[in-house]
Amino acid sequence: QVQLVESGGGLVQAGGSLRLSCAASGLTFSTYRMGWFRQGPGKERTFVGTISRSGISTYYTDSVRGRFTISRDNAKNTVYLQMNSLKPEDTAVYYCAATDNGLRATEPQRYSYWGQGTQVTVSS
Repeated sequence: QVQLVESGGGLVQAGGSLRLSCAASGLTFSTYRMGWFRQGPGKERTFVGTISRSGISTYYTDSVRGRFTISRDNAKNTVYLQMNSLKPEDTAVYYCAATDNGLRATEPQRYSYWGQGTQVTVSS
């Protein structure tokens, strides 16, 4: 079965950096667009960014553009989220997700598979 496993979350001070990883199995990774979402305390799950199947194209929500970078290694079946200049408002559980729809997708319902999430806490 398909599994997406996130890692790399933790506690960091404002201005710091974290790198999240998402290891995929049970699917042909290179044929899936990957996305990152987050869910803060008491909030809905929201879009962070997405990367195309080849890794050439990325797209981010405005609040993280210029601070976060998504990349992927199709040979390792892994997608990454590099987060720099972190702010307290970035505190959330971060999820990776996969969709076989090649078009840019920002809505959670467009993604078929989800990881269990990893907690990121940014202290002020």
